[in-house]
Amino acid sequence: MRTALLKYVSLVDGMNYWIGRVVMYGIFLMMGILLWSTFTKVGSDLGFGINPSLWTLEMAQFAMVAYYILGGPYSIQLGSNVRMDLLYGNWSDRKKAQIDALSVLFLIVYLVILLWGGWDSLTYSFQYGGERSSTVWRPYLWPIKLIMVVGIFLMLLQAVSEFFKDILRLMGEDVGRKV
Repeated sequence: MRTALLKYVSLVDGMNYWIGRVVMYGIFLMMGILLWSTFTKVGSDLGFGINPSLWTLEMAQFAMVAYYILGGPYSIQLGSNVRMDLLYGNWSDRKKAQIDALSVLFLIVYLVILLWGGWDSLTYSFQYGGERSSTVWRPYLWPIKLIMVVGIFLMLLQAVSEFFKDILRLMGEDVGRKV
């Protein structure tokens, strides 16, 4: 059983680490989109004959959603979540693993419900001829919904990995310290 848990942890952590490291450069994509938006608006105001781009704000929002959702599993893996150190910081490693194993179960339930709703929303987008945004640009919404479903699924895999790490810690396995 230990071997199977360790393989799962290794596979999921490796995949989410790689995805997180790639996605973290999405900040530059967002900066580029917003910089383009600024240039086109200023250029239009100064009379340079540049029409302001209608797509930039919504595209920046889509890029931010992708950045946030796909970076979530990497953040969970690094232990970047907020904890109440008033109590947690003084606990033994065993007590931390017990509490983390219990609390991550709530996260897993939440992510399963979120994934279910995201899947329903994604299929709705496809069923009705391609759901579109109500803005002037009117982009299809299925690409961002697909990214959200994939990101939530990856977060679920990472939450299960964290649960397995806590179980392994309770079994005496050294799987690295939580921050």
